[in-house]
Amino acid sequence: MPRIILASQSPRRKQLLEQIGIKKFDILVPQAEEDYDPSLSPEEIVSSICRKKAEAARALAGDPSALIIAADTMVFLDGLRLGKPQDQVDAFTMLSVLSGRTHHVRTGVTLCQGGRIETRAETTAVTFRPLEQDEIWGYIRSGEPMDKAGAYGAQGKAALFVSRIEGDYFNVMGLPLYLLGNMLEDFGVHPFSPEEDL
Repeated sequence: MPRIILASQSPRRKQLLEQIGIKKFDILVPQAEEDYDPSLSPEEIVSSICRKKAEAARALAGDPSALIIAADTMVFLDGLRLGKPQDQVDAFTMLSVLSGRTHHVRTGVTLCQGGRIETRAETTAVTFRPLEQDEIWGYIRSGEPMDKAGAYGAQGKAALFVSRIEGDYFNVMGLPLYLLGNMLEDFGVHPFSPEEDL
């Protein structure tokens, strides 16, 4: 069993990795540039950034046998990226434009080990019911949306905003588990194997 490194400080990604039975892993947060070519498609953007994170973590780890897992999640509405809100007014603006509409959550996932590196992306469509201004402000005052892309987290109170999800729910939380499971299998890590000591 290789040493596994999660290149993310996200508590949700840590929980999701543990949820699929991977208990023994290190967390390494690399400093990687998150700039990108605006002409890229949304899938290409998240794929490019997570690949940079994985490569930076590989260099930082200094362990060629380690299996690095990196991910990058972004929210897009009509092809435009909604990042983390700058302040409460920005959060209100984001949630207002998401109200009653369908947006897309895209996550790039990169696994690398030694000289081998693979990147894939997952997309989930999320539809919000129409939102009232008072409930948007109530949610913002809870502090929940301020560190989240698109100004919401489906695993928290904003679950009450979501009327429909098409695709991988865990992708909305930041780590598409079905995709990750397939990639881990490709790298020889088998979460369902009774012989694996994860």
